[in-house]
Amino acid sequence: MKILVIEDEKKIASFIRKGLEAQGFVVDVSHHGDEGFTLLTTRPYDAVVLDIMLPGRDGLSILRSIRERKMPLPVVLLSARGELNERIEGLNLGADDYLTKPFFIEELIARLHVVTRRAAGAGQSILAIADLTINLLTREVTRGGRHIELTAREFSLLELLARSPGRVLTRAQICEQVWSYDFDPGTNLVDVYIQRLRKKVDAEAPEKLIETIRGVGYRMKQDS
Repeated sequence: MKILVIEDEKKIASFIRKGLEAQGFVVDVSHHGDEGFTLLTTRPYDAVVLDIMLPGRDGLSILRSIRERKMPLPVVLLSARGELNERIEGLNLGADDYLTKPFFIEELIARLHVVTRRAAGAGQSILAIADLTINLLTREVTRGGRHIELTAREFSLLELLARSPGRVLTRAQICEQVWSYDFDPGTNLVDVYIQRLRKKVDAEAPEKLIETIRGVGYRMKQDS
């Protein structure tokens, strides 16, 4: 999942980023309300972690604006302990959940899973292509009934490919979505991880699902 964190306290934002990335999330961070709102309305995210008190647009103003635009993006509000009225207003404006500071990163991760699962619907929790099955909630992967053990980054890469079977993704697109930084044309990072995935997902199967499009990038084969 790709998460936007809008939090002006840099230590808290860094704490959230590190915790989420350790669990395989792709994370963008903004420290300013105006910048955060621009990111929300111009880039695709699966959820946003939104502080109430921000420079520029405050969190409730951002929340009000995206709900007025009918954006169904799941929102988890962050608030100080004394901001009860703001939390109530945020829930009334359409926030999906909230946390008061300080909090444990494990609780934030659990709440993000809940709100994104609720938004996607239970039917979207499983991706299946041929005999490959990916459980987005438990992060379990099987191929032909065989359990496949993946690292957090390998899982994110496989999920990205499987969400759009037949669509060719360039190395730059993969790098941005999975590693969340600009692509260095001199790196072979994407190719290395694709090879790792192939060894785990395709090596023992008669049908190869991860395809190379020479000179362009990679794609997941469409289920025939």
